[in-house]
This record gives sequence, C-alpha cells and structure tokens, in this order.
Amino acid sequence: MQNHFSPYEQDISDQLIAIADQLAYELPPSLNQLELFGYDRIVLTGMGSSHYATIPIERDLAARGLPVWRTDTGTLLDFPELVTGKTLLWATSQSGMSGEIVALLDKLDGATRPATIIGVTNDEQSTLARRADILVALKSGAEATVSSKSYVNTLIAQYRTALALRRADEAPLIAGIQAATAEFARLIEDRSAVQSIVSQAFLEGGEPRLALVGIGADGATTMTGALILKEACKVMAEGYLSGEFRHGPMETSGPGMIALLIGDGTDATLQALSEELTANGTEVVTIGPKAYGRSKQLRTTASPEIVRLIAGMLYVQHFTVLIARAKGLVPGEFLYGRKVTVTI
Repeated sequence: MQNHFSPYEQDISDQLIAIADQLAYELPPSLNQLELFGYDRIVLTGMGSSHYATIPIERDLAARGLPVWRTDTGTLLDFPELVTGKTLLWATSQSGMSGEIVALLDKLDGATRPATIIGVTNDEQSTLARRADILVALKSGAEATVSSKSYVNTLIAQYRTALALRRADEAPLIAGIQAATAEFARLIEDRSAVQSIVSQAFLEGGEPRLALVGIGADGATTMTGALILKEACKVMAEGYLSGEFRHGPMETSGPGMIALLIGDGTDATLQALSEELTANGTEVVTIGPKAYGRSKQLRTTASPEIVRLIAGMLYVQHFTVLIARAKGLVPGEFLYGRKVTVTI
C-alpha cells in the first residue's frame, strides 16, 4: 500500500469501497415504469463533473431516437423555457445542494414544474433528493475535497439509471465492473507510469500545461479530468471534445504541453492529432487500449465502455496528485473554493 498524505488521496484509495456500495444499491423500481417516448424531451442537467458524467447517457439516448438535451444548470436558469410540463428532468448534483440546482428547482415549481424529476445525488436529505419524484442515490460516502469516488459512482449510477429506464438488464454492466475490480485496485496503487511522465515534464521545463482531448463517451473523462486538474493541483488544463482542439487551441501546443488523448484507440481524428502534436514537440500520451501514433500509452481495457471510463479517470487522478506534489501543494486542498458551491 502506498502512503496517503491528504484526505483527497484517501478518497481516491477508497473508491473500490464506494463502487461496491453503489453496485449493492437497489435502484427505485419506479424507474422501470416511466415511458421515455411519452415525454416531449429529456433534459440532462448538472454542474461540473456531475454534468460531464451524463455525456455517455446523452449519446446513448440520442442514438435511440429520443429527444435529449444535455444542458448545464446555469444555462437552464437563463433559459428555463427548455423545460416544459411534459419534460423528464434528469438532474444530477453530488451534494444535492449546489446553488444552480436549488435555484432551478425553485424556478421550476408549481405551473412550470416538469412532468417528472429524477434526482441523482449522494445526499439523500438534500434539496434535490427531497424535491425529486425519483431519487437515485450515489452511495459514495463522505468526500473531503475534489470529486473522486463521487464522480466514479455518478458514472455508474447514470449508466444503471439509463438501463432501468430502458427496462434493460443491468446484470452484464454490474458483472463487467466487478470483473474489473482487481484492475482498478492495481491502477489506484500504481502511480509509476504517470510519475515518470510528470517527473520528466518538470525536469524539462517546469510546470506543464495540459490538454485533454476525447472522443465519444470518453469526453466525460476529458472534461471532468480538466476540471479536477485545475481544482486539485492548480494547473492550467482544458478539456476538448472530438475536433475542438484544432479550432484555435492547437496554437497553444508544442514544448511544455502534455496532451492526453483519451479514447478507444480507433478514431482517425486522434490518430492524426497525435502525429501532428508529436511532431511539434508536445508530449503526447494516450489513455486507452491502443496508443495513438507514437504517443506514450497508459493502458486501459477497450470494453466495456464504463470500465474504460473509470480506468481513464484513475490515471487522471494520479496526474492531479503528482503534479500537486511537484508544485509543493497538498493534493486536493482548496485555496479559494469549497466542496459544495452554493453561490451562483
């Protein structure tokens, strides 16, 4: 066992316990009774990592022909007309008390209330839990600072909820996650591969800047990864979906940048991007089952998809800890913010 120096690192270590608690949790039977095609739209909303965890769900529902919008709660506050009396509002907040979520629930009350509210949260006594028609609990336990186990449990809860809404069997999903437990344990404990990348970056030019580029469902990892890098180790990091990096941010690449390309190894866009970034002096790292181009690889399994997403996030968590240590910071310690953001 590695030594744990901060509450954030202890939360990272405790993720297997949290995953087991989520998998043991029985989803509300009422999810199976909803008719998805009976709503005029399905609106997925949240803030930060709670919101990014719904990227794979948006893709799945859209592929099935369902009218789905993934809109952060701040935008919904500015554009509440997107939610109608025939809407399924699927709201996620790890605390259940974030300022935007509480304000939205206040605004969408009475005559403006959606047909059904699904609330996904860790606090079963929170505002979101109390006002939701159906509560889906994360069961991730108390969390000290930056989201780690709560994010992983949010991912699992979202996948399980989507299966329940489609009346699909969740047994293969649960079996796939359980089968990957030993691999997750190894990834949590072994920082060596990420350590060599971080150490080299600081040796060559000081604090690196990071770009995380993901395709498809792996976009959840890029967006959440960039967020927790900024929170946990105060480094400049940005997340990009698909080809967004070429439209301007490409000009920030080159020596001093670590580009994390996150995907299943099959995408031609990331393959070409890897070659170009390597050529201009960017340190390119693939997180996935197959390396893009000549990049270094942090290996994950190809499938099931959710196992790849969890494994990818475990690698990103190591970057947050090791960069913080290299900068002389306590990983995950807030300097200006706090765990629950209640101010809008």
